[in-house]
Amino acid sequence: MRRPLPLTPSRKGRGDKDGICPECVRAVANLDTLRRWAERHGLGAAVDDRLDRLSRPRLAFAGLGLDRPRLMGIVNVTPDSFSDGGDFADAGRAIAQGLALAEAGAEILDIGGESTRPGSAPVSAKEEIARIDPVIRDLANRGLAVSVDTRHAVVMQAALAAGARIVNDVTGLTGDPASLGVVARAGCPVVLMHIQGEPRTMQQDPAYDDVLLDVCDWLEQRVAVCAAAGIPPGRIAIDPGIGFGKKSVTHNLPLLRGLSLLHGLGCAVLLGVSRKRFIGSLSGAADPKGRVPGSIAAGLYGVAQGVQILRVHDAAETRQALAVWSALQDGTEGGD
Repeated sequence: MRRPLPLTPSRKGRGDKDGICPECVRAVANLDTLRRWAERHGLGAAVDDRLDRLSRPRLAFAGLGLDRPRLMGIVNVTPDSFSDGGDFADAGRAIAQGLALAEAGAEILDIGGESTRPGSAPVSAKEEIARIDPVIRDLANRGLAVSVDTRHAVVMQAALAAGARIVNDVTGLTGDPASLGVVARAGCPVVLMHIQGEPRTMQQDPAYDDVLLDVCDWLEQRVAVCAAAGIPPGRIAIDPGIGFGKKSVTHNLPLLRGLSLLHGLGCAVLLGVSRKRFIGSLSGAADPKGRVPGSIAAGLYGVAQGVQILRVHDAAETRQALAVWSALQDGTEGGD
């Protein structure tokens, strides 16, 4: 058995009267069957721990309660991001975009100064800081919750000094050996995203044994490393990295279908599907800015599986969709 709690789409067990084989990568069982099987194989405590992590209420993340979905608005202060490269490359336009996103319902503003699109080239830390520092300072001084999207420890330090509250690292604090210590010492929340390789090469020859379990295992290991460094799960949001780390459409779809598995890691779950390439592949929308409806559909699919934070380009449209979806789910009524 690869994991203590393999509650994901099935492969029939062999030789176990409960239908779960300890050699299987995946199996499906109801809770009573799972508990009997776990006790027989000495995994009762592990299953109880996983179920507790799966079901316990999540702490607030960066001061935001997770009792309803929250929006993280994307501000790329770059000339070459995949969706809006160059639109907000100067500080004035980036600040205006951050304010517009906040007005539209984004409660976190994610500021990035280096594109991490597939095939992108790195920029120097000095250039990255020069791009984002005035934007972060302005937005943070207005009392807005700012996240810095970076994989470099020195940029994290500069952003936190400028007023950022959250670090969002597409490498899950693996891209820079100093980044783990920066976040631990700062005591700030962090988003750990799954990736394989680095942006220039991450989409070459995508290969996973089982993408859902591979991603879950990797994130679980990163959460454990963070905990050992003094970053508890309550300060962590995990991100499966849709479209990152050698993930094609055939990887992104089963990963999205099994998102609920990630709640077993005991952290908030953040999902970034906005304008991603897989939406264009499925819908035929070649222009990233034409993928808003597909982005909303994928985001709501994630929210239905308990995702607490959506990272989006289009905050107003996503907020409207969430309002309608929530009313239908919860039976609340408003308006006419």
